[in-house]
Amino acid sequence: MAQPDVSDAELVARVQRGESEAFDVIARRYAKRAFAIANRILQNGADAEDVVQDSFIAAVNAIDSFDPARPFGPWFMRIVVNKSLTAIRSRASEAKHVRTSELAEGDAIATSSESLRERAEIRDRFRAALQLLPEREQLIVQLADVEGFTSAEIAEQLAIPSGTVRWLLHQARVALREALAPLRGDIS
Repeated sequence: MAQPDVSDAELVARVQRGESEAFDVIARRYAKRAFAIANRILQNGADAEDVVQDSFIAAVNAIDSFDPARPFGPWFMRIVVNKSLTAIRSRASEAKHVRTSELAEGDAIATSSESLRERAEIRDRFRAALQLLPEREQLIVQLADVEGFTSAEIAEQLAIPSGTVRWLLHQARVALREALAPLRGDIS
């Protein structure tokens, strides 16, 4: 029942005709990637699972207005990104507490060896530098450099021009390079 040879467009058309099994196939195709994106944005697995569930529910509820001639993946990933950003805004204090406790746990583990300490410092400085970027640039860096989306895919997910994505990604990388220069021994 995996139906790997059936296109997303055909599955969407079947869902629009009321075949719930077709949506199960779509959900299996996109669940892992959706979770990876939500988890990367939220930095919390339980919250990411909730967002992915909410995103699938939103997709089902909006499927009748979706044009099956368009690609399903970017449309659905936009829902995931938007739900993730909403979750960040509504759970800001909780997310901040979770990140702080994760960093404390990472620091405790890093004391076991010099290499682990160095990696923890790099990770912590990267996270701190990333947090200094505007929210949209943080998201673009995560989608491009961590999730591997192209600028065109990110543009479609965020509903902004591809050139804007490339520019914001460039600006974010420059800022991160500057913030992390002391770790590389560069002179700022």
